[in-house]
Amino acid sequence: MKRSNSTSHISRARRLGDFKHDAANHAVLKALKETVSTPISAGSPFTVRAGISAEEALLHVSMLLKAAEEVSDEITEQASGIERGLIWSLVHSVEMARGVVDALLDGNRRSPG
Repeated sequence: MKRSNSTSHISRARRLGDFKHDAANHAVLKALKETVSTPISAGSPFTVRAGISAEEALLHVSMLLKAAEEVSDEITEQASGIERGLIWSLVHSVEMARGVVDALLDGNRRSPG
């Protein structure tokens, strides 16, 4: 299994000191609106909370997708009786990531005021 990098959530540009790139990213994140309350799926007990900033939402998406990547790596390497649980975990992580992204997008589609 791949080991997670503790700086994986930090942009490559920031690690290299590209502050012009960081300023552009900051402007984009500032322009995006916060999330709206959105259920992950019909009948799901999980909901994306309203009021999450774009940066925080995208950070969670990054972490969820990283988890999906690690689970898929594990499936590839292990190919054993635990596959069913790992596949379910992969699907769940991807659904959660999509839920956060959709909630962020829904928040940005609503007209102000």
